Amino acid sequence: MKKLEYTFKSDILFKMTLVKHQRLLRRLVAEVLKIRVEDIQEFVVLNGEIVPEAIGKKFCRLDIHLKINGEYVDVEMQVSNEGNFRERLLVYWSKVFAGALGEGEDYREAARTILISFVNFNLFNCAEYTSEFAVLEKRRYELLTDKMSIFVFELGKLPKQIDANNVLELFLRAFRADTEEELENFENTGVAEMKEMITAYRDITSSPDYVDLERKRLMNRLDEGQALRHARELAAEEERAKWQSEREAMAAEIARLRAQLGE
Repeated sequence: MKKLEYTFKSDILFKMTLVKHQRLLRRLVAEVLKIRVEDIQEFVVLNGEIVPEAIGKKFCRLDIHLKINGEYVDVEMQVSNEGNFRERLLVYWSKVFAGALGEGEDYREAARTILISFVNFNLFNCAEYTSEFAVLEKRRYELLTDKMSIFVFELGKLPKQIDANNVLELFLRAFRADTEEELENFENTGVAEMKEMITAYRDITSSPDYVDLERKRLMNRLDEGQALRHARELAAEEERAKWQSEREAMAAEIARLRAQLGE
């Protein structure tokens, strides 16, 4: 099987595909939220651009921020788990929620805010690949507010068999695809969104603009890795120097004490 050079697990490819092909994005969000596509009256991408200069920044986050029927929805692809992702989910959600409330507006006017996160690692100790979180009272399970929803989809937990009738699952499998054979399988499902998605994949990954963005991201990660190794080497050297200094000070103190005792 031929491995893909680029996959949808790249946040650059993920965002470019769904922003340029908003019919796919609309269907994906509708499937997650369990609403009909035709019931979406307002659908606005609020941050569709990808600024090349931002790709090199350490904290560049290529999420997709939407306004759908008066609600705010944030969609993201996360490849690596740095050990603090649960907390990051709360921070991401809170920023969108707070940012949507205008200055001087009543808190009751705050719009429902939804975070949809696709992750390429196992985050929770469960077999289910999908999780939805809200704020509940611990004993009564009373909902604090209906204005918070966080969806997490763990791509590594998807079942092995393809269900062509489950459109959301097809999207998730496409996001996880690593080989050319998998892409061909999606094209052959007969699902229009999958054919459009794979066509979009081939168009975007063959474009010079996309390749240049991925090159910048790769160079940035290499630079970050080199800087991290250098910092670790400096820290190790400082630790060795500190230990040597303490050892020498201890030896000097022992010599002083021996001299006092007349040894």
